[in-house]
Amino acid sequence: MRRPPSSPATALLLLTLGYAGYYFCRASFSVAKPQLIEFLVAGGTMDKAAAKIALGGVASAATLAYACGKFASGALADFWSGRRNFLMGMIGAIVFSLMFAFSGTLPLFTLAWVLNRLIQALGWPGALKVTGSWYPASSYGTAVGVLSLSYLFGDFAARQFHGALINNGVGWQGLFIGGAIVLAVLLVLNALFLRENSTTTPTEAGESTAPDETPEPDAKAFLRSPSFWCVCIISLAFTLARETFNEWTPTYLVEFGKLSKGTAATQSSFFPLFGGFAVILAGKLSDGLGRSGRAFILLLSLPVIALLLSTLALLPAGSPLLIFAISATGFFLIGPYSFLAGALSLDFGGKKAGATASGIIDGIGYLGGVLAGESMARLSVALGWKGAFFTLGGVLLVSLIPAAYFWKEQKKRDV
Repeated sequence: MRRPPSSPATALLLLTLGYAGYYFCRASFSVAKPQLIEFLVAGGTMDKAAAKIALGGVASAATLAYACGKFASGALADFWSGRRNFLMGMIGAIVFSLMFAFSGTLPLFTLAWVLNRLIQALGWPGALKVTGSWYPASSYGTAVGVLSLSYLFGDFAARQFHGALINNGVGWQGLFIGGAIVLAVLLVLNALFLRENSTTTPTEAGESTAPDETPEPDAKAFLRSPSFWCVCIISLAFTLARETFNEWTPTYLVEFGKLSKGTAATQSSFFPLFGGFAVILAGKLSDGLGRSGRAFILLLSLPVIALLLSTLALLPAGSPLLIFAISATGFFLIGPYSFLAGALSLDFGGKKAGATASGIIDGIGYLGGVLAGESMARLSVALGWKGAFFTLGGVLLVSLIPAAYFWKEQKKRDV
């Protein structure tokens, strides 16, 4: 059966909704952590601190699987099909979320969540590949900025959804089942209507469709570029910070913010929400400022984020300013973060190898994200959340070095 015709706007809408759906099968673990800690403690084999570290270990193992999957999935999307990658990731996320819901021991939790994150690694490179097939290079920042809203507003919606379930008495199993149902609906929509543009070269209105005199970049070219590896190092620091908030904000708000589990789940959604607002602004600014503009926004954001993390470290327990500081951190962190495996990847790899560049940048980033699980859990147990946030701020300040070099090199290209 022939799939119905599509358009750039239709494809982007379906990808944005679909990738938002991924987060209903991803945020569930973060939101369920306070309940899962109680579940493990009730089993009588560990105390609260041990349960927290054990679940941090689950998160680290799953993030490592996600990172490894990123390296392969980017190349697979370029070689195979972005659409197929995207749909397979959705199917796997549904299956393994249900597997988690019907598990009841730490080893099974670990297996289900590792497989979930591994298969979800197919999603973003697939989405980026389809987006690159529909949009010209001059619109990468805006198009990928819109696509990036999927993992921000999707995360926001998922946390609101899961929080509402908790407030209505739903246990941790129901969070994973509910998320799988939402993603299944979006899977059907994408399977029916999403199409990859494989017949034409995307151009601006009125722009010639003749081949560009500038050679299309490929993987060999960007792998030799010091700027590319600087972006990979920056990705490592940004992803560590983002994954720390994604994994631990509900638990932090229960332990330190003194909120109920349901309220903590919904309040944790402000981090991706304000990040989404930043992505809209950053995408528009970066297209106008050029490649060096994206590099400058990355550089400028790092000391601001470090300052906000220091603020979080110094605020007293239960302070109403905690949510404000978390929201501000999301704003200044997520906007620049969206460039890394998005518009910058397309800058380096173009249509031909953009998904490969994205997979490498994201994969290396998530190697840093591995530390957001068990290592952050151990830090918060040993030094408190104050020590964890100061440590995170220090990592971001160190990444100013590759960010400054990257900005300098991109300025040369714009001359």
